[in-house]
Amino acid sequence: MSAIEDLQRTMARLRAPDGCPWDQEQTHATLVRCLIDEVSELIDTIDRGDTPHMREELGDVLIQVVFHARIAEEKGHFNFEDVAREINDKLVRRHPHVFGTGKLDTSDQVIAQWDAIKATEKKNGPAGCASTVFKALPPRLPALMFAEAVWKQIEKKALPADGIVDTDQVRALGRQIDEASLGRMLFELTAAAREKGLDPEGALRLHTEKVMSAVANKVAPTGTV
Repeated sequence: MSAIEDLQRTMARLRAPDGCPWDQEQTHATLVRCLIDEVSELIDTIDRGDTPHMREELGDVLIQVVFHARIAEEKGHFNFEDVAREINDKLVRRHPHVFGTGKLDTSDQVIAQWDAIKATEKKNGPAGCASTVFKALPPRLPALMFAEAVWKQIEKKALPADGIVDTDQVRALGRQIDEASLGRMLFELTAAAREKGLDPEGALRLHTEKVMSAVANKVAPTGTV
């Protein structure tokens, strides 16, 4: 029996009527915070280059996947095999240059092909959040990643952001900063927000949503990008 099969059997035992009371009580919703915490701890090991502990933290993330799959299986929705099969099929489908014919030489070509294939696939996620101009982004995406993803879409499709975003300032800052100075600036802005009693996460998310709405209003709603 493989290690993953052992793990699935352990989870099933924990969820059994005579198993662990805490594990029995958990739902998809109650496990969300656990998932966020475990992913955060994994990211910490990556940031620190702590490979020995990375294995442990990867296991903690994996048990969250197994846990959710077990709950879904108990409800007759899907099981771990379904999860693994679906992501494997997706990887093969979106890498025809590896598993089929054709050849791509650069990462940019791979990303362009990935996006093109993804655009043809049926969307199973929620409807677009503020506008059909921007593709749907994960609703719990951290504000910095959310802002970065929105700006990436604006650049990628050359969406009209003039008058909404100070693009000259963006370019000027881009020429001046490096990773160290960026980290210092972000930290100092966060500290200043704390001193002022402001929520930097909420402020950035709110402003990003305003940018999305303003850009969307300047573009005819012809579909997601």
